[in-house]
This record gives sequence, C-alpha cells and structure tokens, in this order.
Amino acid sequence: MAVGVLFYAFFGLGWLLAGLGHFGGTVTGVAGTVGLVVALLLVRAARRRDPGRGERLPPAQARRFGQVNAVQWLLIAAIAVGCGLGGVPVLIMPLVAVVVGLHFFLLARVFAEPRMVATGALLTAVGLSGLAARAAGASPGTVFTIVGVGCALILWLTALGAVAGTSGARQAGDE
Repeated sequence: MAVGVLFYAFFGLGWLLAGLGHFGGTVTGVAGTVGLVVALLLVRAARRRDPGRGERLPPAQARRFGQVNAVQWLLIAAIAVGCGLGGVPVLIMPLVAVVVGLHFFLLARVFAEPRMVATGALLTAVGLSGLAARAAGASPGTVFTIVGVGCALILWLTALGAVAGTSGARQAGDE
C-alpha cells in the first residue's frame, strides 16, 4: 500500500479536527466521524490498488527525506513555542501550514516528483490565507477553520490523486 496515502489521510483528519475543534460538541463529533470515514476510505482504496508494502528508498534518498522531515518538525516546534511565548497562539496553525507546504517543495526534489509542488503551493497558500485573515481582523476560530479545513481537503485530494495514480503522493510515502 502507498504509505503516503496513510499519512495524507490521517494528517488530513488531524487538520480537520484542529480546524473545527473550536466549535466543540456536535460539530467536532460529526467532523471527526466524517473525517475518520474519509481517511479510512482513502486508506482502503490505496490497499485495494496496491496491497504490497512498497519499496524501500535508496539510502541517500531516505537520508534526505529524513533530513527534510526533521527540519520541518524542528520548525513546527519553534513556531509553537515562539507563538505561545509571544502571546499569539492563533498564528500557530497558519505558520505550520506554511512550513508544511514549503517542505513539500523540498520533497518534490527528493522524490523527483514535480507534481508534489502543487500540494506544497496549495498548503502554503492556505497558511498565508490564514495569516492574511488574521491580519484583517478575523477571529481565531475563523483562522482555524480556514487553515484546518483547507489543509485537510488538500491532503485528502493529494491522497486521492495517489490512489488514482495522478499524483506524486504515492512515491513520497513509499518509505
């Protein structure tokens, strides 16, 4: 199975919950249930299309993949700490979306898959949209919704593209 689909599907669920969690109660419950169903359907479709485990990456490519992801997580941690200490936690989600988007540009090079650039560009644009919305006076909840739902949809579309064989997402996840 394309491991990338698994990651895209469940990170999409995480973004959805982060984006709609501020509503609480029924909205969060319904969103979580719908998101989980979407994620499971994507993973199931990927398993049906490719029941194998995928090939291992060559050592140099695996090392570069690990480096890109390590830098991404360090930046995410720095954003969380910096925004928390700076009293602007509302900026965490949009800044993280920008970092995640930018990391896709690097992964496109690691996997020689230029189509991953589209995922990176869209995620970066969603993060920048969240920052612009906040600068224009949008509430934290609005920022969370824009960024969380936007990132979820982009990642799920990337997973769907991988399942359909129209995206570089499959290659990216086949660690």
